Amino acid sequence: MSRLNLLVIVSILSLTACNTVQGIGKDIQKGGEAVERAAR
Repeated sequence: MSRLNLLVIVSILSLTACNTVQGIGKDIQKGGEAVERAAR
């Protein structure tokens, strides 16, 4: 496998992981906002 292919694969996996973590963060934030509204 060439270095370019390896770089492309690592880049794609990194971007996918970032999107997943970002999505989880948004879900947690929305859950926290719902708890705040319920507490008011």
